[in-house]
Amino acid sequence: MNNADLQRLTEEWSLAAFHRPFTHRIFFNARLKTTGGRYHLDDGHIDINPLMYTEFDLANLKRVVLHELCHYHLHQTGQDYHHRSAAFRTLLAQVGGSRYAPPTSKTQPRKVKWLYQCSGCGITIGRQRRFNTRRYVCRRCGHHFYLKNKKGLVNK
Repeated sequence: MNNADLQRLTEEWSLAAFHRPFTHRIFFNARLKTTGGRYHLDDGHIDINPLMYTEFDLANLKRVVLHELCHYHLHQTGQDYHHRSAAFRTLLAQVGGSRYAPPTSKTQPRKVKWLYQCSGCGITIGRQRRFNTRRYVCRRCGHHFYLKNKKGLVNK
């Protein structure tokens, strides 16, 4: 698939899902490594990670493009286009876009420096930064976490 095919498919998907035309440019950008795509606010064009098509399938590419088209159409109509907005989330659910891009072969694994375990349900989570175990609780069961390392229990 080349950029012309991607442009044609995006224009079709935009009309089918949003009932609005996509009038800007979309193309593959091989420099994208950790994201599926990117919508540029200044000129309205969209970059797509080519690995979304080469490592996955056309259905995955469509979900990523629909995600970026949600940003595009909300921004073009003057609405809140951010991930946190209710308008974005409802539109994304309506059109069937993906919330997150799947990890590719270029995605770097997360570095985990601190391991915490819940005193209630026992779930283990990894974090890059420490957090106050007296302040935060587990979202599953409401119990507090305790810091854990490779040798075992550090504080409780």
